[in-house]
Parts: sequence; structure tokens; C-alpha cells
Amino acid sequence: MSCRCRLLRLPKWSAALVKNIRGASTGFTLIEVVLALSIFALMGAILYGAFALGQSAVVKSQKSAGESQKRRSAGDLLGTYIHSAFPYRDSPQDPAPFFDGEPNMVTFVSAYSHAMGGRGMAKIQIGADEGASGRASLRLEETTPVRLSNDSGAAAGQSQGLVLEENVRQFRIDYLNPQSEDDTWEESWDARERRSLPRAVRFTYLDDQGTKISRTYPIMMMVLRP
Repeated sequence: MSCRCRLLRLPKWSAALVKNIRGASTGFTLIEVVLALSIFALMGAILYGAFALGQSAVVKSQKSAGESQKRRSAGDLLGTYIHSAFPYRDSPQDPAPFFDGEPNMVTFVSAYSHAMGGRGMAKIQIGADEGASGRASLRLEETTPVRLSNDSGAAAGQSQGLVLEENVRQFRIDYLNPQSEDDTWEESWDARERRSLPRAVRFTYLDDQGTKISRTYPIMMMVLRP
């Protein structure tokens, strides 16, 4: 008994499919690998740029908020001292109060003393001396107890200094005349000559960013010329 075996022929499309499958198993081409890496690198650069930009914005926002808070605190401290300016006399025989106001510095006696916990009198000096670069530091100095000499108004005692703001430019102090009806601002004020305290004190300067800062503080207590 004989057996005949017949070989089966696959269709042409089956052979082509097998060939494609074998070719696909060999991997990606170099162009495909380079293109994929380029896409990943581009996406990484975009994500890193967005993250760095967001981080920079957060840092700038925190720095700006900190500077604004510091400036508000310094302004409140200045206001507390000036609001409490007292018509201090060195002796009962002295008819004029002490208040020495110059274009870049003001010296007076305040009924508020930060060093003494808000109570007691202190001699206050606020000013800024611009250097050769045109920049200066706005400083506040408190001296206790109050002792005024007869010639220069210098005080002897313990002094504490504080820098309110750095890198200020075009610093200027003006004084509102209480005897003027049209709100006249004076560039200087000597209470010994005028026999009164100014109605208000105004500070004007440019900060380190070039922004104009103007603060006006009224004086609550005044002594007018009789």
C-alpha cells in the first residue's frame, strides 16, 4: 500500500505577511530612534523651562511680599514716632520747643520710646546722607534719656540705631507750616525760631527700584507762637 504526500502551497499574500513579520522583529530604525529621542528632549526642555519660570515667579513674589512688609513696618514705626512728637523744652525758662528739621535730617523729641517699651520720651533722629554714588540708607536713631545741650541739641545717653531702608536716592524731608492757610511746605523747620512744631512731616525719595516713595505723617501735638 503506497501513500502519496502532497505539499501544500501557501498563497502569495501569506508569504508576504510572514516576511513582514520577520522584518518587524528586527527592531527600530536609526531614524526612528533619533526622532523619538529628539521628541523626548524637546518635551523635557519645555517642562524644565515651565518649572524654572514658575519657581522664579514664586521667588520674586515672596521677595516682593517680604520687602513690602518690611517697608510697611518701617513706615508704621516712623509714623508712631512722628505722631508722638512732643513740644519738649530743655528748661521751664525756655519758651520754644525743640524740633530741628533739615532737608535731609530731622531731630525731635517723641513721647514714644521703642527702647522703653513705648513709654517715656526719647530723642529721635531720622535722616539719610547720600554718598558719592547718590545712594544712601534711611536710618533712625533713638537716644534715651533726653538731654539737650544749649548749643547743638546733642543728646547724651544710650543710642540705638536702625536702618529702615537701603539704597534710597533723592531723599528729601518737607515740613507743613501750621500757620499757613494754603498748605505751604517748608524745606527746613527750626522750632526755636518759629516757636511751634510743624503740622506734618513728609518724606520723599526713590527706592532701589527707582519707584518714588512719598509718606506724610501729621503731628498730633503742636505749640503755636503766642
